[in-house]
Amino acid sequence: MNNFRSEPFLWIHLAGIAVVPLSLQLVWLGLAIGEPLPIFWLELFIVGLFGIAPIFLMQWTKPFNIFSILLIFLSSDSLTVEQRKILKLLKTRNVRILTVIVAFAMLGILWELYLLAPLGVITVATLPQWRILGLFISAIGFLLSNLFVQIPIAVIDILLTPQQQWLIIEPYTTEKIIQDFTVFGFCVQKILPIKVECSSSSK
Repeated sequence: MNNFRSEPFLWIHLAGIAVVPLSLQLVWLGLAIGEPLPIFWLELFIVGLFGIAPIFLMQWTKPFNIFSILLIFLSSDSLTVEQRKILKLLKTRNVRILTVIVAFAMLGILWELYLLAPLGVITVATLPQWRILGLFISAIGFLLSNLFVQIPIAVIDILLTPQQQWLIIEPYTTEKIIQDFTVFGFCVQKILPIKVECSSSSK
């Protein structure tokens, strides 16, 4: 691959950020359901903890393996050298710093949505006005929001990698990929209809 930025999986996961406006709207509508609890910070703590902590811990300890789509992922031995170099970039200090910054930014967004929640009361008037239901909807929406922000931000950091830095990056060890990255679902040898070149030197 002459240009690692042409890797399709990078652009597929970058496009995931388009889901964020919809998931944040779900958070906003959920916060509009029912009467707010007397202790407002408790609600923010519940939604924030459920929405931020799982994705933050994943990206900090075992970043999401971007060579996957939905519930299928590429086997480690089918990844090219270039793809394993991309995985190496997911474990850099830059990505960890961005993970922290994004987490705090999302907390700020949650606070703004909480303040704007009364504007959505009419929209959710036909739903059962159970506050616990609203917080559950908000937490799910916020979890999705964090997922579809954290991963694209990490992808952007990869896309901005200088060519000189890219050339000296060592590919991630094949045997350690499964234990060091988060994957879901079933392992396959091929996902996208593109040619994947494998050789003994890539293992």
